[in-house]
Amino acid sequence: MEPVDYSTYSLSELNEARKQLDDTVHPEHAEVLDAWIAYRQAPAQPAPSSTEPEQPRRAAVRFHGDGQEFFGIWIVNLLLSIVTLGIYSAWAKVRTNRYFYGNLEADGHRFSYLAEPMQILKGRIIGLVLFGSYMLASYLSPFVAAIIMLLLFALMPVMICLSLRFNARMTAYRNVRFGFQGGFGRAYALFMLYPILSIFTLYLTMPIVLKKMDEYIYGNMRFGDRQFQTNLRTGEYYVAAIGASIIGAIMAVIIMVPAGILIAVLAGSGSLQEPEGPAATVFLILTMLMYVLVITVASCYYQSHIRNHLYNNSHIEKVVKLESALGFWALTKLRLVNLLMLVGSLGLAYPWVKVRTAALFAEATHLQLFAEADQVVAENSADPNAIAEEVSEIFDMDIGLT
Repeated sequence: MEPVDYSTYSLSELNEARKQLDDTVHPEHAEVLDAWIAYRQAPAQPAPSSTEPEQPRRAAVRFHGDGQEFFGIWIVNLLLSIVTLGIYSAWAKVRTNRYFYGNLEADGHRFSYLAEPMQILKGRIIGLVLFGSYMLASYLSPFVAAIIMLLLFALMPVMICLSLRFNARMTAYRNVRFGFQGGFGRAYALFMLYPILSIFTLYLTMPIVLKKMDEYIYGNMRFGDRQFQTNLRTGEYYVAAIGASIIGAIMAVIIMVPAGILIAVLAGSGSLQEPEGPAATVFLILTMLMYVLVITVASCYYQSHIRNHLYNNSHIEKVVKLESALGFWALTKLRLVNLLMLVGSLGLAYPWVKVRTAALFAEATHLQLFAEADQVVAENSADPNAIAEEVSEIFDMDIGLT
């Protein structure tokens, strides 16, 4: 129903309209009618608004990238990175991120990636120096190498926190930057202390730890001068973890039956007694493929469930509410086909894999935009340094927000 101007209605007309209205179907219209009826019966009170409160508009998220187009960027990045002994990789990263951010559209506007290659290169040089120092120390003195590794491990929460700050600050939408304001103390508790303590519970508390990590990451995100808010439930993380475990166990049992028959046949023929024989090689390859298949399907269930829960319970008050409807089977099919594409093309299908993945995640995402979505103000703050992000990446500590 379209909003109706009841200011010209008489009391009898308002009562007649109220009788004909089903307030279970249109409760917002019923509320407006009741207010006008009360006003006509007691005109001393202020007149109510003639229209219903503004409802949020729903906007789709789309990815406009093309695999063939990105292949041209990717192959040039790869060749120049090899020729320059990795120096061009900083420019390659910026070009790649600008392509994917620039092709991601929400409500008719596209995202921007604002980092400069020299910011990335400086961080990578320091990261390579630290990594080289560790490798050199591991050859000269295992004790010194252990000390360096412990120091790097102790700095891991700081690296994660600064990496999140840099990645958020270098992302913009409608000329307004994102931001991250998580503290170092909380990062140490979440990324170091809690995971260690979960060992003593045989990892039974790990879903709680993962939930708190997501609350820290997304709850400390900002868009301009507005703060993201999350309302996550621990039970959903246990449902995702238990569901993924059950799926993995069922698949493992189903796969083990024909695998056991194959082992019995090969053992009976004596083929497995030759470690370098073709039968043993085929068996090893099949075993690895089965492991990858089980892990891929189980992880798809966990990721789709948690992403939907996380997005559907995150919002900026009076600005935007996130929605996600990422299907388990859709994600599983995507990952399995991507794996076949990579193996069959010897890695050359990587650009199409990246584009297909970005398109699926964008298609599964929607936004509810409220009245103050156009009133967000950009905050002025200094750009965080890229060093922590690049150091954390070279030691496999980088965190991807998908």
